[in-house]
Amino acid sequence: MSTKSATTVNEENQPSRRKFFIGAGATVGAVAVASQTSIGKAVIQEIGSTVQGKDDGYQLSAHIRKYYETTML
Repeated sequence: MSTKSATTVNEENQPSRRKFFIGAGATVGAVAVASQTSIGKAVIQEIGSTVQGKDDGYQLSAHIRKYYETTML
């Protein structure tokens, strides 16, 4: 027979913040290692070539201009 009570077993099965961050850290570490392999570098290069970023930088659109007008005192 088990010596653990029902509340102890339930507390162990509940997700916790600590377990989340341990899992997230392990995932980030695995991705970092995978990105340094030759296959990972090829995937990153392919994604970078397909994604086109804006080189224009910040643009003052009509929506942003209206927002700035409403916030001026």
